[in-house]
Amino acid sequence: MDLAAWRAAICQEVVPLDIQEIDGIPFRGHLDRVAVDDITLFQMAATPHRVRRTEELIGRRDGRFYKLSLQLSGHARLRQDGREALLEPGDLAVYDTHRPYELELDEHNQAMVIVFPHEVVDLPRDEVARVTATRFSPASGLGRVINPFFTELGRNMDQMVDVHGARLVQSALDLLITMLSQELHSQDDAGGPARSLATEVREYILERLGDPHLTPATVADAHYISLRHLYTIFSRQQEETVSAWIRKRRLEHIRRELTDPLHQEESVSSIAARWGLPNAAHFSRLFKSEFGVTPTTYRRRHLPETAS
Repeated sequence: MDLAAWRAAICQEVVPLDIQEIDGIPFRGHLDRVAVDDITLFQMAATPHRVRRTEELIGRRDGRFYKLSLQLSGHARLRQDGREALLEPGDLAVYDTHRPYELELDEHNQAMVIVFPHEVVDLPRDEVARVTATRFSPASGLGRVINPFFTELGRNMDQMVDVHGARLVQSALDLLITMLSQELHSQDDAGGPARSLATEVREYILERLGDPHLTPATVADAHYISLRHLYTIFSRQQEETVSAWIRKRRLEHIRRELTDPLHQEESVSSIAARWGLPNAAHFSRLFKSEFGVTPTTYRRRHLPETAS
């Protein structure tokens, strides 16, 4: 594609971006795309160019997404949230499409990019903001295991076309979240007790999502703090209440299992109960409000072979 076609394709398939040629080199690019539920994988190859996501462009679309970029060849310079990462082949980085960023690719390059909604990540948005534009190398830490996994995922995008591919993509994102969490923990060690308590509260909730009696009050009691203090530390991380965050995390885990072939013989109600929503009628109302259809309809659309 030339630059005009590339801009149009990126705007349609990802989010609106300002894309410019560098040093007068005529732009040429190639784009492959695979959609897995609400997660999209791209293989991109292009001549040098510069990308900007501005406040004005952000205002044109309501959807909130993260991007994971795996550099396959060439170099890329990513800037967001006051940080800059120089990505070499094999490096991973994450950035947020709902905040401004810049991406400069000053040579021929190839990359795999995964675009996924904020909602599929079990981390508060302001926590993820602490690790955007951070280089994760395949030569150190969890990158030795996780980066090669994403490299192979990119080489086999044609396999991501059924429910088993969806499970593999979700597993890849779980690995990414593990990597981000480790980086956040390393920062928390020097971040003082307030940040450590916020992290502890979030992890406590995630470990107990299956408990139907989990409430803000029980969370506060378990940490020997008042409800007001809990709301204060939580509001610094989230734009929603503690109860709303618990509900969304439960519904997201249920949604994943409803589309997972490993759970296709299990009833909808038993999956919901496992994640702390044992009242079938109440759960069905919550699910339809969040995803627009009943859980049974959602499952049939994504696992057509199931009769549940």
